[in-house]
Order: sequence, then structure tokens, then C-alpha cells
Amino acid sequence: MNQPSYLTREGAEKLRAELKHLEGPIRQELAKRLRAAIQMGDLSENADYAAAKEEQAFVEGRIQELTQILRDVVLIEDGPSHTGKIQIGSTVTIQEDQEEEETFHIVGPQEADPRRGKISYDSPIGQALLGHQEGDRITANTPAGELHFRILKVK
Repeated sequence: MNQPSYLTREGAEKLRAELKHLEGPIRQELAKRLRAAIQMGDLSENADYAAAKEEQAFVEGRIQELTQILRDVVLIEDGPSHTGKIQIGSTVTIQEDQEEEETFHIVGPQEADPRRGKISYDSPIGQALLGHQEGDRITANTPAGELHFRILKVK
């Protein structure tokens, strides 16, 4: 059984658009490049052919990956938790000791982008947050060491 892929609606739409683009225009362009390279003759020393085949392998791999992700997608619903506890889809404001407040949206690994405030539920901080609520003090074991913070707000 495959693991579910947790995505926001926005993330799922982005991946669907990428898949459509890869299956359409990108595949067509690669097919044209391959046909042109084959027509040049001797494929053993044809750099254009080798590059196009390598790119084709990458594109087909990405298509398979996206197809699997979207087949097993579980949409993350934005909005407040019924329990008040942090879960996938929650937006959480935390504060490390004397540092500035930081706000994160808990998402699946495919959408994680810490620079944009999206952290994966399976990251060290994401794992430490899950199941906790406003006011809790948390310790996250990260590659950089332990981080101690307080949960200020959960949406």
C-alpha cells in the first residue's frame, strides 16, 4: 500500500499543472529532438541524441512520480482544528527563547518550502509540533541541535 501524499489544494493544482505540461508540450518537444537526432545518423557519437534521451528519462521519471503523488493525494483542509491541537494543515506561530516569532504552515513533504513558511509534518520541527496546542513548550531535535520554543498561536 502506498503512503498518502498530503497536499493543500494549491499544491495539488500546481502538481497537476506540472504533470499536464510534462505530458504535453515537453514530451512533444523531446520527441521532435529525438527524431531530428536519429535522422542525423550514427547514434553512438551523437551528443544531441544522448542529451535528449537523458532528458527524456528524467521527464518520464518525474511523470511517474507526479502520477503516484496525485493518485494517493489527501487534501489538507485549511482552517481550525476541531481539537485545538496542531495537525497537518495547521498554521502555527512559535517563538524560540529570545528570538522573533515565526509562523509556519504544516504541509506534506512535496510542498515543504521553509523560506515561504511551509514546513513538512515529517521534518524535526513538524514532528515536534504535531499533537500539541497553544501555550505548550516544545523541544525539537534538529541536525543543528535541540531547539526549544513555545507555541503562541494555532490556526
